[in-house]
Order: sequence, then C-alpha cells, then structure tokens
Amino acid sequence: MPLKFFISAFLFCSIFFTVSAQQKTWSNKVDSVLHLMTLEEKIGQLNQYTDDLTLTGPATVDNDKASQIKNGQVGSLLNSLGTTRVRSWQTMAMQSRLKIPLLFGQDVIHGYKTTFPIPLAEAASWDMDAIELSARIAATEASASGINWTFAPMVDIARDPRWGRVMEGAGEDTYLGSLIAKARVTGFQGKKLGGLDAVMACVKHFAAYGAAVGGRDYNSVDMSERQLWEVYLPPFKAALDAGAATFMNSFNDVNGIPATGNAYLQRTILKGKWNFTGFVVSDWGSIGEMVNHGYVKNDYEAALSAIRAGSDMDMESRSYKNNLAKLVKDNKIPVSLIDDAVKRILLKKFELGLFDDPFRFCNTTREQQALNNAAHVKAARAIAAKSIVLLKNENHLLPLSKSTKTIAFIGPLVKPLLQNKGFWDVTIPGVDSNFIVSQWKGLQNKVGASSTLLYAKGCDIEGDNKAGFAEAIAIAKQADVVILSIGEKRDMSGEAKSRSNINIPGVQEDLLKELLATGKPVVVLINAGRPLVFNYTADHAPAILYTWWLGSEAGNAIADVLFGDVNPSAKLPMTFPLSVGQVPIYYNHFNTGRPATNDNNHIYNSSYTDLSIFPKYAFGYGLSYTDFKYSDLKISKNKMTAKDQIDVAVTITNTGKYDGEEVVQLYLHNKVASVVRPIKELKDFQKIQIATGASKTIHFQINAQKLSFYNQQLAWVTEPGDFELMIGSSSADIRLKTEFELVK
Repeated sequence: MPLKFFISAFLFCSIFFTVSAQQKTWSNKVDSVLHLMTLEEKIGQLNQYTDDLTLTGPATVDNDKASQIKNGQVGSLLNSLGTTRVRSWQTMAMQSRLKIPLLFGQDVIHGYKTTFPIPLAEAASWDMDAIELSARIAATEASASGINWTFAPMVDIARDPRWGRVMEGAGEDTYLGSLIAKARVTGFQGKKLGGLDAVMACVKHFAAYGAAVGGRDYNSVDMSERQLWEVYLPPFKAALDAGAATFMNSFNDVNGIPATGNAYLQRTILKGKWNFTGFVVSDWGSIGEMVNHGYVKNDYEAALSAIRAGSDMDMESRSYKNNLAKLVKDNKIPVSLIDDAVKRILLKKFELGLFDDPFRFCNTTREQQALNNAAHVKAARAIAAKSIVLLKNENHLLPLSKSTKTIAFIGPLVKPLLQNKGFWDVTIPGVDSNFIVSQWKGLQNKVGASSTLLYAKGCDIEGDNKAGFAEAIAIAKQADVVILSIGEKRDMSGEAKSRSNINIPGVQEDLLKELLATGKPVVVLINAGRPLVFNYTADHAPAILYTWWLGSEAGNAIADVLFGDVNPSAKLPMTFPLSVGQVPIYYNHFNTGRPATNDNNHIYNSSYTDLSIFPKYAFGYGLSYTDFKYSDLKISKNKMTAKDQIDVAVTITNTGKYDGEEVVQLYLHNKVASVVRPIKELKDFQKIQIATGASKTIHFQINAQKLSFYNQQLAWVTEPGDFELMIGSSSADIRLKTEFELVK
C-alpha cells in the first residue's frame, strides 16, 4: 500500500475512534446527569419558552418565567437576542439545583445581522458553495451573539406560490432541494457542534407542510405514501445525512394525523428507519393545537400523543409542563419515554460544550467583531447578485452603461431600507437599519459623476392612489432610461402570509403602463418573496430582473447586475404561473392518459378551456447577458445495467459578448415503469463559468441511483427499461436529447 494511502487510512481511523470515544464519554455524562434528576427536572428539559422581547408566534403570558428557570423547569429559550440578554437568562439557569444550562434558539433563516437573500432567492443561485457560505456566516454572527440553535433550514418542497412560506424554502424540486438542505446544514453546523462559530441546525417542518391544501398556512395535507417518500421526504433525509442536530415537526396533519402526534413520521421513519439520534422540537404551540385539530380532547391527551409519537421538546404550549408528571402518575406513559427525550437534549448540550462553560457563546468582544465583519458584507453582496434572475432583455437593453447621462429611478421600493431584508429577518436590539443598502444608494454608489439620477415614488405598494403618477411621468421624460422598482411588501410573503391573489398589488402595473407610454426604455425590478403573476409587465416591459428580497446588500447587488459588473446567472427554483388558476403548477408532472401538448386543442385532453396549460416562466429558467450554445452530446454507451454507469458529455460554448455562468441541467424521463413517472425529472446540473468565445466540455454520470424510484409497495427499485436523457438551460428549454436503456 502506498504511504499516502496508509497515512490517510490511519488518520480516518484515528478521527473515527476519537469521535466514537467522545460520543461514549458524552453518553456516560448524560446518564450521570439523568440519574441525578427528579421527574420535574426531567420534564423541565422538555419545555421551551420564548423570551418576552421578541415574538414569532402567539405567546403565553408567564409572569414567573425567571423563577421557573431557577427551579430547573425550562430547558430552552427562543428569541433572546444578544450576549447580554442571553447571559442574564443563563445566569438564572445556573441558580438551579443541577445547574443544567439552557439552549438558546432563534429563527436565523437568512442571516443574523448581515442579511442574505431570502432562501428561495438563494435557491435561484443554484450555487451550493454560496448557499453554504451564507449559512456559515449567519452561524458565525448568531453564535457570537449568544445563539446556539437556529430553526432552519426549512426544506419543505412547495408547488403552490399562494403559500407564503415558499420564501423560506428551496422551491419545488426534490433533487435541488436535497442539495440545498445539505449545504445549509453544513453551513450552520460548521466542522462540528461545539465550535464557537457553529449553531445547531433544525430541519423543518417534518413533514409535508409545503403541500398544505389551497396554499393556506397551517392547513391539512393529504397525499399518497409514495408521493410522501419520493417528493417530500428526501430533503429531510439529505439534511439528516449531513448531520443535522435537530428536527422540528409541523403544524399540519398528514392524511388525518397531526404531524406533532404522528408516530409514523417521528418514531417509525425519523428515529427508526433513519436512526436519528438528535431531538425533535414541536413547532410553536403545535402540541396543544392538536386539540383544535380534533385529534385529542385536551392538553393532557395532547401531551400523551406527542410524547408517544416522538416529539421531545414542547415549544410554548405548556402541554408537557402541565401534564407529563400526571401522565406518569396515571401510568399512561413510562418514565423511560421521558428519559429518552431528556437524554437526546442533554447530549446536544454536552456536544455544544455548555456543561463545560454555559457562557461560552456570550463573549461581547467576539459579538462586536462578528457583527462588524467586512468580509460578511462582501459575501452578502456577491450572493445577492447571484440570486437575481434575468427574465427578459429585449434588444440587449441590459447591462446599462455607467456613463448613461440621465437615469430615472422610480417606484415605491427604490428608497426603503427594511423592505430589502424580506420576511424572517432578525431585528437586533440596539442595531439600527443604516447598514442596509437601499436600491437608491446602490445606484448612487455605482454610477459615475457624469450621470444624473432622478427619483419619483410614483405610487404606494398597495392601494389605488395614482396621485404620484404625474411626477413619475415627468421625471421619466427627462431620462435616457427608466428603472422601475415594484413588487410586494416584505411581509406579504412569509409565515401566515398565504394569498389567493398573487398579482403585483395596487396600481404598480398601471404606473408601468404610463411609463412605457413615454417611449423611454424601461427596466423593471420585481421585489417579492414568491412567484408573482405579472403578465402585463412580462409582455410589455423590455427588460425584467426578478430581485426577490436580497438582504442588507440589496442595493449594491442590484446595481452590480444592472450595470454588468455581475452577469446574471440565476435560474428559477419554482415555476411561475400564468394565472393563479393554474396552481399548483410544477414541471415534473405526470403525462396522464390524455396529455395536452399545446393550447390549440383542449377537447378531451388534460387542459383548460379558458387558459393556457403552460406557465409564464418554467422551472430552471433564467437568462444571461451572453448566449450559450449546447453541442456534441455524447454518452459512453446506450445500454447499462444497475451495477454500471453511463458517462454523459456535452460541450457548452459562450457565443455572446460577455463572460458568464450557465447552469447546465440534466433531466431524465423513465418512459415505461410499473408506476407512472414524471415527464422529466432533474437529476443533475453543473454551474460553469465560461469566458466569451470559449467552450467547455462537462461530464455527468448516470447510475442506478438516478434511475430508481419508489414502486407501489414503497420499495426503492430500479426497473429495466428505456430512458430519455435531456440537457437544457431550463426544464422547458431542452437543447439536446438522447436515449439509453437499462437492462438486467
């Protein structure tokens, strides 16, 4: 054996046995602590309260929170911000009999102080390194501020843009969503739990929350077992395989059983088949809410259902605190069930190093350094630019020249600061909003002294007041080019923000009509947390950038793309509907027995009589300032076995005038199977940088894993048959095709 391989093997074994020994040591320590605990102290570890300063749900009034913590009746707090606040609560915990430290959780969804694009926008980057980096920076800042646990990532697959929480996830595709889940967990948790720059990830919402009926938040989910396993569970498994420390169950019921009390999800799958050794926290009040579901009649039964099902920690409902001891006394549950949950939680506290130093995340010097790190700001700007999707660019209107003489920047979203952060941002006490770069400031930072910037608000985001139109039109007439920034408010997308009407609100598109009537070239920026419907804009505006909500560096990032310092490369992670009447709409649907292939004939096929079957923008769609040619598709063989693999090669040439990045997407279609398969499924992609005039040949590998699926018996199988292989720039823009066969 060559020396380098011997050394690598030795190091691997050393690390493995070191980790195993450490785990054994922690396990022994957990057992020692557990042995000292009273039943009431054990139940306390399963109890999570919110701090009083910040609320992210309906709070329960609790006037003796401090005394409960001092008595060891609380295991975790959420919404405590800053090292000073965290230290004060932890000091109280150190007055308890056993001095068991608290966990501190926070919804660090897309940044802490440095705010990154909302997760759906980051998903549009299709850049796993960038997504991991944003989570890494968020963890660095949060952990320096006393936080050791984030309630992220949300990995729910979502096919309905009416659901406000689409902004929190990675979109509609299982393959892309699974990769992003892994990247976020890796970013949050760093090299290992216990690092001072790491926080525990919490994968949510387990499970199938993204399929809520009607796109209504907290609503029911009804789906087949096969769809659950094939579409909705894989991102959770990917997150678990990446080492996710915790999971959060969900508000919804799945096929009639609330997820919080669902033993099949939590015991059979998560802790059973998947062997998850971390702990499960309920969503806010979801244990008690099983009474509203009609699944249990009171909190006593709710606590019984949840603890049996595998929900370890009760967030804010008080169901465990008020009922678990009585459940033990009444012989409804064994103490061993509580012990299992407590051990899982204590283990994470040991792994985080909190028993060694309860205040290790409370260093004010490190906090200030982390919250004022210029490298974090630079990364936020770059990642925001990567997340902007170019939807339209007639006659190469973009990029703009920095020497453009007069630019009119118009719209209700040009000058606000907080709007750019989007929903689920963190408001830190004592930190003002001046670090956020407005879109106006970003443009000012970009253009030269020879350019003149003109501004008019034009209208509000909502309402029908057109009083500002005249000023906006007058300003536009003075300009060489008009930039119009419109969209939805930051809090129109997010939790409890389901909307039946996802059109651009108010009179904003009416303002666009008036500006286009001036004859001036107009670039439209659409700011949103979800796919919106904007057909007039899509059909008439010459250039459109979908800018989502990009975070604290939004203004600089938008300017970077507008003026060509960054060539846009993002691709849509969700299908954009033509009308809400098409929802739910997604690219990887079944063909049906009467497929509709066009809008010209809707008789006796799966179509609408009054609406196109095609979306406005397809999954994977996104333009560049340059052009890419796809050619020379080659596969190493046209037949393979399940133990074999096929090499796929394709050449991409940049035929345009700018250097640029392209996301080359590989889709497969299993033409005949024992259960019907989608018309196409994303199975791989590569994001590659190509200089103008240059070509790159890239390779993909097709193996049995990419050809497998769950059959009717929920077995993961690979069936012989014919497959269509498609390479394209989006799910609807397939450039090259070929076929191969899987044989026995």
